[in-house]
Amino acid sequence: MRETWPGEPYPLGATWDGAGTNFSLFSEVAERVELCLFDDEGREERIDLPEADGFVWHGYLPGVMPGQRYGYRVHGPYEPSQGHRCNPAKLLIDPYAKAVEGEVEWNEALFSYAFTDPSVRNDDDSAPFMPKNVVVNPFFDWGDDRLPRTPYHQTVIYEAHVRGLTMRHPAVPPEQRGTYAGLAHPAVIEHLRSLGVTAVELMPVHQFVPEHAMVARGLTNYWGYNTIAYLAPHAAYACSDRRGEQVMEFKAMVRSLHEAGIEVILDVVYNHTAEGDHMGPTLGFRGIDNAAYYRLHDGDRRYHLDYTGCGNSLNVRSPHALQLIMDSLRYWVLEMHVDGFRFDLAAALARELHDVDRLSAFFDLIQQDPVISQVKLIAEPWDVGPGGYQVGNFPPLWTEWNGKYRDTVRDFWRGNGSALPEFASRLTGSADLYASSGRRPVASINFVTCHDGFTLNDLVSYDRKHNEANAENNRDGTDDNRSWNCGAEGPVDDEEVNRLRRRQRRNFLTTLFVSQGVPMLTAGDEFGRTQGGNNNAYCQDNEVSWVDWSLAGCERDLLEFVRSLSRLRREHPVFQRRRFFHGRRADDGTRDIVWFTPSGEEMTASDWHTGYAKSLAVFLNGDAITEPGPRGERITDDSFLLLVNAHHEDMTFTVPGERYGRRWESVLDTAEERPAEAAGESWPADAKVTVTSRSVRILRGRRD
Repeated sequence: MRETWPGEPYPLGATWDGAGTNFSLFSEVAERVELCLFDDEGREERIDLPEADGFVWHGYLPGVMPGQRYGYRVHGPYEPSQGHRCNPAKLLIDPYAKAVEGEVEWNEALFSYAFTDPSVRNDDDSAPFMPKNVVVNPFFDWGDDRLPRTPYHQTVIYEAHVRGLTMRHPAVPPEQRGTYAGLAHPAVIEHLRSLGVTAVELMPVHQFVPEHAMVARGLTNYWGYNTIAYLAPHAAYACSDRRGEQVMEFKAMVRSLHEAGIEVILDVVYNHTAEGDHMGPTLGFRGIDNAAYYRLHDGDRRYHLDYTGCGNSLNVRSPHALQLIMDSLRYWVLEMHVDGFRFDLAAALARELHDVDRLSAFFDLIQQDPVISQVKLIAEPWDVGPGGYQVGNFPPLWTEWNGKYRDTVRDFWRGNGSALPEFASRLTGSADLYASSGRRPVASINFVTCHDGFTLNDLVSYDRKHNEANAENNRDGTDDNRSWNCGAEGPVDDEEVNRLRRRQRRNFLTTLFVSQGVPMLTAGDEFGRTQGGNNNAYCQDNEVSWVDWSLAGCERDLLEFVRSLSRLRREHPVFQRRRFFHGRRADDGTRDIVWFTPSGEEMTASDWHTGYAKSLAVFLNGDAITEPGPRGERITDDSFLLLVNAHHEDMTFTVPGERYGRRWESVLDTAEERPAEAAGESWPADAKVTVTSRSVRILRGRRD
């Protein structure tokens, strides 16, 4: 018999102290909890956790060291009609596991009901088909690592997939491709630095499980929005197969990125888990305490409420589910040194009853937490439930993926003249969404593309989705792409079409980098990555989704264009405003922003609402920046004119009069294939400037 001490109820999970390991598991419904230890041959040893305090079952085992594999079996009621689904025949993942080894092997034993008759409980042992938790060594030499804490207004985000970013990178050693170590490779970091990236936003790295139905179709969950362990880095992204090594490798990646001044933001999925609906497998939460961890229908507790489209919703009304979320967030900040989080379907976390409540318990906890409130917090401000689209409605600490920015900018550049007024709002930081609640332009995470939808290259190459490879008869993925193929569907040899597509890509990128707010670039868009028109590549762990680095050579002009845009933004405070433009005249008659028609006249209300206007000029006054510098000093900059022409014909713009600037020089023209070819030309006040159809010219008026 193994020696077992009472141990401590907290911290939850498996905690090694150098001499042994404390095991602790919450379950309010449990009548008995068995800790299951597995040796290298897979033999199982079961030990009853001897103590229960406040529904936390715990015990300490001397001599249990890092690398030990374990799981739990929970004895308690199996009463689906009451929301209880305990079954000791099912080995369970620890919700607080810090590492997981192995994959789910799909078998009927993973389910608590018989396939032939769901009313019959299935008591087959699931352990042979389940991954195992791993005790980890928490100690790591961080050296002098510090969070970069880049201010939001200076932030440039790069959304990437750990595996997909490096699977095809020629400079990354084959054994490191698709891993945390690969992402930390000097060649990858240098590429990010050359783009001016200050933060990588990583798609889910919590341990996740591919869905049974997807595996049956010969596919997998590539994106990873199917979490099963909220404190464990996904094991398949580690290049070492040593037990628990994924923790050390993840920390080393963060340390390397921090050394380069790059923050790490995690895309986290606290709205649902991998167990799906009531017909899903029993992997962890369901067998530990189904009613505590999941939202259940009040009328029939056999069923889960689903605000996520994934079968279940985490029960954020439960203090224990909230505790798990907060403990997970703190762990990733304090132990793993990450710099922030992007919350998938964040509106689901705000549901107290059925409505989205911006003052729900979850946001109250975030607001007062001394650790989490100090890192970057980004909401995907919608879910699939009623009233779930909440762009602009999150609390002041939060920034948001601005879906309205994406939609408006796409509409404008595909020629929708009615989009002009809203395009102006998105360009200037979306004050209509954020100003009334006391928020700033940086509340808006601006993006034209993201992992979900077309790539930038596909956005200008396809009118329709082409998701046949997903084996869902092209039914999956949105039909609301707001894309335009520039005259032909997919790849063509027509140089006129291809030239227009290249120009449209530059238009989108230019708009992104000169807009107020925080720009987010999707990995590979800087050199024209394509998914062949697939706008929902969630199940494509192959060349469809992996970044093709060979494009960096043949699309060098686009890559250099992105670098020049990022440099322009970085060097000029006028594109990094921390306060909204007000447009009012100062005492000297100047204004911080002025809108002009192509004829050089200030725009009137009727100009905004003609319904067909697709062109305008924007004056950004570098002498009228209202926010001070870090030491209270006045910030000044050159002034800029943005000449924007989404019309299908060339347009002649009149430069405004001398009160706005005596001479203007060209710094960028999206009609040119190479950035350097746009520089040098200059015009005096009142001059005529031709702007090519569907293009942008940026002119600078120097302060001297």
